[in-house]
Amino acid sequence: MKYVFYLGSYTEMITPAFGGTGEGIYVLSFDEVKLKIELLHIVGIANPAYIVISSDNKFLYTITEIVKTKKPKLKSFAIKDDYSLDFICEQEIFGGLPCHLSCTDNFVFVACYETGDIHSYKIEGGGIISEAAHTFRHNGSSINKTRQEGPHAHQIAIHPNGVSIYVPDLGIDTIKAYKIADKQIVKDYLSDIVLPKGNGPRHMVFNKKGTSGYVMNELNGDVCIIKNNKNRWEHIASYPSLPSSFKGIPSGSAIRLHPNGNYLYVANRTIDAITIFKIEEDYLTLLGYQKVKGKTLREFNISKDGKWLFACLQDSNELVVYSIDSSSGVLKEKLRNTEVKSPVCIVFLNRNYL
Repeated sequence: MKYVFYLGSYTEMITPAFGGTGEGIYVLSFDEVKLKIELLHIVGIANPAYIVISSDNKFLYTITEIVKTKKPKLKSFAIKDDYSLDFICEQEIFGGLPCHLSCTDNFVFVACYETGDIHSYKIEGGGIISEAAHTFRHNGSSINKTRQEGPHAHQIAIHPNGVSIYVPDLGIDTIKAYKIADKQIVKDYLSDIVLPKGNGPRHMVFNKKGTSGYVMNELNGDVCIIKNNKNRWEHIASYPSLPSSFKGIPSGSAIRLHPNGNYLYVANRTIDAITIFKIEEDYLTLLGYQKVKGKTLREFNISKDGKWLFACLQDSNELVVYSIDSSSGVLKEKLRNTEVKSPVCIVFLNRNYL
């Protein structure tokens, strides 16, 4: 069986020390029998730092992660039969350093790190996106004077109910809540989730029922468990994802839930390892750490069937493929690809397997 996936890369430097030398979006396939990755296409786009595919697997949306003065864009593509991308349209993002996006059947949502705001775009049909329909700017700061001098929206997390939207904001230690109502997005103040000071929430995931959530905090490396109680979220526990011997500066980067709901995987750039937890009701049990043996573990993703985990190593220019033991959560390295440059995000096409 073969899997088709799309990999985003940094194509230019955002700061003198951060960015990359990739070529845009890489379109690739993975043969699980031959353990071989094949490059199918390359689409030249500036810093496509995150990618999302529509629920019908017909359209792909991406962002150009550049500062506000350079006018970042939201771009829409049709996915062709040969898995190449056919450009449809683009809209300007009136924020800076867009770092994440998500979509429903009717909206695309974008989070901007530099300016601490989110933007919603209506999908008019056929993958066509309108100009930004709504913009919401966050306010505030927190105790880390270097990283939390202001708001930094970092993710758009859509709840399994398809209506509620949550935005982890690293700069204000709060997950801001919104909802889709009357075909528009509105604030949902009563559902905001306040986390401990200095956490720096980056990404979150929900269980299938949407009753529990897990938050990766970039600034301290902790994973927070949140639980829905009478339609309000409560922070019930925090677990370190870094070893007790760790003495450096944490830099959490990604979090994923295994499709079977039993295992939680968390990425940390400082130790370049994936921390593996077993989910036990309302608590987590640490199973171990998977060293990726490369530099700057950024995003990773898990195939829909739960058999494979693909990890992006931004600064060592590597894509690492691990098999997943669904009965234990253990990862085993199967393939290391060095043809892609500066990989930072990955999404699987679930339209079909080849």
